[in-house]
Amino acid sequence: MDGAHRTFLIIGGGLAGAKAAQTLREEGFSGRVILIGDEHEHPYERPPLSKDYLVGRAERNSVYVHEPSWYAHHRVELHLGQPAVAIDRQAREVRLGDGTRLSYDALLLATGAEPRRLDVPGTELAGVHHLRRLAHADHLRGVLTGGPSGDDPGLVIAGAGWIGLEVAAAASALGVPVTVVEPEPTPLHGVLGPELGRFFADLHGDHGVRFVFGARLTEITGKDGMVASVRTDDGRELPARAVLAAIGAAPRTALASAAGLALAAEAGGGIAVDTSLRTSDPLIYAAGDVASVALPEPGTGRRRVEHWANALNSGPAAARAMLGRDVTYDRVPFFFSDQYDVGLEYSGWAPPGAYDQVVFRGDVGKRAFIAFWLREGRVLAGMNVNVWDVTDPIQRLVRSPEPVDPAALGDPETPLTSLLAE
Repeated sequence: MDGAHRTFLIIGGGLAGAKAAQTLREEGFSGRVILIGDEHEHPYERPPLSKDYLVGRAERNSVYVHEPSWYAHHRVELHLGQPAVAIDRQAREVRLGDGTRLSYDALLLATGAEPRRLDVPGTELAGVHHLRRLAHADHLRGVLTGGPSGDDPGLVIAGAGWIGLEVAAAASALGVPVTVVEPEPTPLHGVLGPELGRFFADLHGDHGVRFVFGARLTEITGKDGMVASVRTDDGRELPARAVLAAIGAAPRTALASAAGLALAAEAGGGIAVDTSLRTSDPLIYAAGDVASVALPEPGTGRRRVEHWANALNSGPAAARAMLGRDVTYDRVPFFFSDQYDVGLEYSGWAPPGAYDQVVFRGDVGKRAFIAFWLREGRVLAGMNVNVWDVTDPIQRLVRSPEPVDPAALGDPETPLTSLLAE
């Protein structure tokens, strides 16, 4: 695949964009590859921002997707610290914030997502944080590692999703008092349901994290311009020296919308793409957090996934599609998390309302088990907690349309592979 006369533009300096650029070169594309990122940083991975990098166990250069010299060595032109502000589809040009115009033969949008903001009084106070970028992690890291050693009012986290819980674990490990305010009755309620939500509530409670369920922040109060406490809609006032807004992320679709590209109508939004990650414009593709991908089965809608594995896999898939390869992006959603002494991997998709049964295999009390979410006997998702090397059979069960015997599924003596249809 030569294409020496062609130019491929990638907008987005995260994992999806960097892996797309890498794949173009690995697949033999010899034309221009230009990567545009609105941060001054080289492309980096985000999971360490709420884990090892946040607590100081990982160095800054460990988060980069490639060594900085890789880009010049592979003739990938970087435009960093300069956002793309407009796409002219007719002229096939992208305009940057400094007025630079870049022509393209094919364009990949890997613009990612941005943290949702708290809409309450007091968000302008020093000590209110979000966590999406390296700069965010640097600021929050300073709070966690440089706080008072005496009577510490600690950190209040709005939201008990994955980011909220991972930061809670990091802060707790550093000795920072943590209170998590969550409107649902359990952590991760909208992702895992109440059965596993209770597991995470117990896990964090055992490490001193305090939860306030069924409540929302209504105000952040301050003293001398700094955070002093938060108020909730159930009448509580909680002391705090810092607040983290971990209430989810929204896909960055403004550039695509202004260019007239079709957006997804389904919950979660995003840029609508087909199974080859092509947008409504045949020369423009989308990958990573921003892409809402049509599911292969007719009539099943589309799905947008924000996790690391999706960026890792969809960036290369989009690159191959840009090269004219036959691509069907139908990966089983996958994510992982590490909290305290618990490591987990989740495969599939089973939010509350989608399943009618949860089956446990192993010892939940000892925090070494697999949980399966089923609907009419079919496995929709599986999560292995401190149990390893089972992702492949779990994903094969998720892909299978055949129901399984719940009793056999929950029996540790029954090999998972024996439950797969021939």
